[in-house]
Amino acid sequence: MATKTPDDRMTLQVIHGGAELDVEAELARFEAQERRRLGLDSEREQWMDGNPNLFTAKDREHTTLLIAGLTHAHDMFVQAALTSAGFKVQTLDCPDNEALRFGKEFGNRGQCNPTYFTVGNLVKYLSQLRDRGLSSREIVDNYVFMTAGACGPCRFGMYVTEYRKALRDAGFDGFRVLLVSQGGGVHAANGDGLTMSRKDIIWTFRGIMMGDVLNALMYRIRPYEVESGATDRAIGECRSVIATALRQRKSLLKAAWRCRKILARVQVDRTRVKPKVAIIGEFWAMTTEGDGNYKLQRFLESEGAEVDIQIITNWLLYLIAEKQWDTERRALLRNHDEGKRGLKGIDIRKKVLGLWAADKLMRLQFQTFAKIMGLSAYALSKPKELGEISHRYYDRHLRGGESYLEVGKVIHNVLHNKVNMTVSVKPFGCMPSSGVSDGVQSLVTEMYPQAIFLAIETSGDAAVNVYSRVQMQLFKAKQVAQKEVRAALDAYALTLEDVRDWLARHPQCSNALQHSPHVDGCTAADVVHEVARRKGRTRRRASEGAVAAATAGR
Repeated sequence: MATKTPDDRMTLQVIHGGAELDVEAELARFEAQERRRLGLDSEREQWMDGNPNLFTAKDREHTTLLIAGLTHAHDMFVQAALTSAGFKVQTLDCPDNEALRFGKEFGNRGQCNPTYFTVGNLVKYLSQLRDRGLSSREIVDNYVFMTAGACGPCRFGMYVTEYRKALRDAGFDGFRVLLVSQGGGVHAANGDGLTMSRKDIIWTFRGIMMGDVLNALMYRIRPYEVESGATDRAIGECRSVIATALRQRKSLLKAAWRCRKILARVQVDRTRVKPKVAIIGEFWAMTTEGDGNYKLQRFLESEGAEVDIQIITNWLLYLIAEKQWDTERRALLRNHDEGKRGLKGIDIRKKVLGLWAADKLMRLQFQTFAKIMGLSAYALSKPKELGEISHRYYDRHLRGGESYLEVGKVIHNVLHNKVNMTVSVKPFGCMPSSGVSDGVQSLVTEMYPQAIFLAIETSGDAAVNVYSRVQMQLFKAKQVAQKEVRAALDAYALTLEDVRDWLARHPQCSNALQHSPHVDGCTAADVVHEVARRKGRTRRRASEGAVAAATAGR
């Protein structure tokens, strides 16, 4: 029965063994007993993250810097560039499903896929070192891990703490994780261990650009190789050439020229009709080449597609563009930012000019490497243009994840017929990316119904479901590619046999590095247009209806 206590609280009483039992009092007694047993009856200090990340110049001699997270080529080239700058560097293998298991075992619940894979990959590697005989203390003292960080609405900003939690629980308490933020750069870590000269930084960025060029060439050539595996062998040889040049600080232009000759030896047949598929989305998920995105690039190629990747140089250009855009907007806040035109103490014109120059120099450097290595007619992205065409659907003031880039890329792909299909890949539960692709993109695809768009989320254990969904949309893209080729052949009264015969007589036009001018989304259709132009053919007027029908079918 329930009775009222003097302070008007209701107390539940029950009959137990012929006597009344005060349940509330019994619960309070039991709670006090358990708190004493667990050591919770005394005051405890609030836990604070120790944030062990001190890395000094003296540590370089005996400390190995662990890096990972980009493509095989990028990690290899960054390792070579940092080695030439005086660091001891080791790249980790591409994260696999075993790394995911380590991540989920030692990480908190509710993290996103890239964190499980990357922190799990680190714990996996350190555990292997311990299994080989190194003590945990030796590992903590002689190894550090460098990773990227950010802030804003994405949980990416707090994952460095999650790294340390997983490392502590795995037996590596005190292991240093050096966070390099997009805004703070290499000086974001405590100590002067990561401080590099301007020359060292330039060589590192050159390595990143060389990785971009080589990867873009790889995905251009591999789908059309005549001999299976020839492209991978050539790419592996090129990686060694470039890494050696970076490590020894020798001419990268000469290394690029050597790579051009190596890649030119690969025999290709670009008359094979393959839909071109762009992979966009969350940075890590669309970049990794392993189980983190179910090896999506390789899977698409195995299903008969050509993959259009997103390169890191474009991301760097986006960061520059955002700095410039923010500076120009803040300069207008005269009543809020101090100074005659806002931004007190900053020469706005000088800063904007500097950012403009950085953009131009980066584009010039990239295109120099691209031209020498054989990556012709490759257009770097224009963040300002992407921001303008996507602003109606995604405000440029919103940040987090890839911001407006995903929306802008989908619209740009449709307006310029760059690809036949776009896949947006992101981690399961990624707040910025999922909000964009699953929300805003539904409106975008309604406005552009000809777009073949697929948004997929990765969790590490749903490969069959992802592959099935990709195959369904890829079937549509293959039909579009076939229509483009048929329309191009009909427009010039040609057959594929005519095109192949002409290419056989002009081998310089069927070189692995030859790239036909862009007309359609499908490479084979572009080849038809180029051959027809070289043969002096003009479009037949009667084919206009067929071309229009093919375009409408996309």
